[in-house]
Amino acid sequence: MMDSVLSLDTPTNAFPHPPPGISSSGPPSHSQPSLPTLLVPKPEPFWDTQDDNPNELDLLSEFNRVSELFHFAFGGGSFVVPPDLGPFVASNVACPDPNIVPPDPNPVVPPDLYSVVHPDPNSPSGDDSRAIVPVPAAEGTVAVPRPKQSRRKELVRVTDLSARDEAHFREMVRRTRLVYDSLRVLTAVEEEKRAASMAAAAAAAPPVEGQAQVEGKGRRLRGDLRAAGLMRQRGLWLNRDKRIVGAIPGIWVGDLFLFRMELCVVGLHGQIQAGIDYLPGSMSSTGEPIATSVIVSGGYEDDMDDGEVIVYTGHGGQEKNSSKQIAHQKLEAGNLALERSMHYGIEVRVIRGMKYEGSASGSGKVYVYDGVYRIVDCWFDVGRSGFGVYKFKLWRIEGQARMGSAILKDARNIKKSGLDFNPVSCLSADLSNKKENVAVRLFNDIDDDRSPLCYEYLARTSFPQFVFHQSGKATGCDCVDGCGDGCFCAMKNGGEFPYTLQGHLVRGKPLIFECGPFCACPPHCRNRVAQKGLKHRLEVFRSQQTAWGVRSLDLIQAGSFICKFAGVVLTREQAQLLTMNGDSLIYPNRFSERWAEWGDLSQIHPDYVRPSYPSIPPLDFSLDVSTMRNVACYMSHSSTPNVLVQFVLYDHNNLMFPHLMLFAMENIPPMRELSLDYGVADEWTGKLSICN
Repeated sequence: MMDSVLSLDTPTNAFPHPPPGISSSGPPSHSQPSLPTLLVPKPEPFWDTQDDNPNELDLLSEFNRVSELFHFAFGGGSFVVPPDLGPFVASNVACPDPNIVPPDPNPVVPPDLYSVVHPDPNSPSGDDSRAIVPVPAAEGTVAVPRPKQSRRKELVRVTDLSARDEAHFREMVRRTRLVYDSLRVLTAVEEEKRAASMAAAAAAAPPVEGQAQVEGKGRRLRGDLRAAGLMRQRGLWLNRDKRIVGAIPGIWVGDLFLFRMELCVVGLHGQIQAGIDYLPGSMSSTGEPIATSVIVSGGYEDDMDDGEVIVYTGHGGQEKNSSKQIAHQKLEAGNLALERSMHYGIEVRVIRGMKYEGSASGSGKVYVYDGVYRIVDCWFDVGRSGFGVYKFKLWRIEGQARMGSAILKDARNIKKSGLDFNPVSCLSADLSNKKENVAVRLFNDIDDDRSPLCYEYLARTSFPQFVFHQSGKATGCDCVDGCGDGCFCAMKNGGEFPYTLQGHLVRGKPLIFECGPFCACPPHCRNRVAQKGLKHRLEVFRSQQTAWGVRSLDLIQAGSFICKFAGVVLTREQAQLLTMNGDSLIYPNRFSERWAEWGDLSQIHPDYVRPSYPSIPPLDFSLDVSTMRNVACYMSHSSTPNVLVQFVLYDHNNLMFPHLMLFAMENIPPMRELSLDYGVADEWTGKLSICN
């Protein structure tokens, strides 16, 4: 139900304090004020004529934009507005100070803020017309390049989504981020090759007298920028057709992003550098800017962040590359947009930028979506540096999931304190009994179940001896300082290395050959990744939704190795005997081929071909985890997993018995549950029976 609440005669009062003079007003009361109810207007024009001309609407919008520019340019004066255009000109046109727009105690909603509703499913438009994000193309098709998309002026709020719709949008976001991260990792490989080629050329060139040689000279390729650029060319950015107010469908509170460009790609925050994203007045029907999101990263010296309550300093007046104020701020652009959002009672999304271990950016920061906040107060004050700044008080709206930034801080504290952090619920500081490189924590604050302590921890898969004896002639590379292009192991992988220099999986394959015991390369060789074992601190925890589950205390980047899936290997005959007393086996041939999704660039490159080499025969063995298992056995099943299974060989060459190695399909924040697509799972619990 949508009701029109626009009032054309809403008055606007003046601020009680002067502009940058500065006679500072004191900070507002710290008690939480009552929040105004946000009303949503009908999706209809706010005048009553039935035969409106679209060109006339554009003309009115343009008139308002020019009027606003004129007002700011020639601040002190006023001008006459034609009576029939009065409602479209900003209410502060005749205000004596161009830098001050007073808040209105009686907020109304701008006419271009609509609520998204679902049309009749039987209507000719079909289901695709409901999508705020692009509808996925059919499998195997390529997104057609289209003209550069502009961020249009329609403001919408998405509400009352069904579980099916929520799953649809979440999958769209997941696949978009998958393409983004795949492109970003591939760019890292191209940069490695480019740098190596330039270094080789510089070494081969004769030295020029008086000119120093610069190794790897040239502008470095940035994977985050290149990935975003390619996806924009293909029209793969999300939420570009509408400006969404409030929560973005498919993005969860606590989602973590390594780069600011990714925020633009998914439509969470549309500004590459600015901390305030807003709909400009020139694109608004009322001629007033409306803020939609802010990034809180401590970039201003007057910011105050208490989590649920934020005092956000406006934009402008800063010294370059510094948080110090050197000039007064003005109530314009993003600052004015925040004030107008407060005026209309429109909430804003808050993304926190914070330094965290495992970041991929040069700043060391990650960006965490912490939910929606309502702007409850704004005032003009004297900052620490003695200059006037605009401050905005934001209150977090109740009923949302816990803030991702708070969860990151908890994970950091757990890593520091270990067993001392909630010792009653921590059943074991190291479930692996020091068999892993890092400790595996066991945690249960739900009930008295201690069953994981009853199993022997198995750090490595136990293969029958005949697997090694029937592997054929032992072969390996003869690289001394580490494998390079053209080495024997690269040829076994189809002529390219499966990992970047940072150890990220470039793209999934049917099988990967890592360097093994018969290779001459050192342990730090780039082709030795999964065999090195666990490097992230994992925790087996008790959950009300999934019984036992696994989460990480560390940030895991997309494409990173997580752990092995270990068990005792059984042949078909052995498995048939064991299952007579109940099935507690893992069947590798049942895992879905999620490896094919990692690195799938079919939407970017028309000639992309799914990897088919090295090929692997049908697997005919199982893993017994009834008495011995590792941390991977407690991972939940999901049809939209964040972890994939990649088959790897390194200690033998028997194609029939590869290792099951697990890699991250996305950036996984600390304390988020890890999930696999087992292919077959219990229909009630969503987990394998052995894990219950």
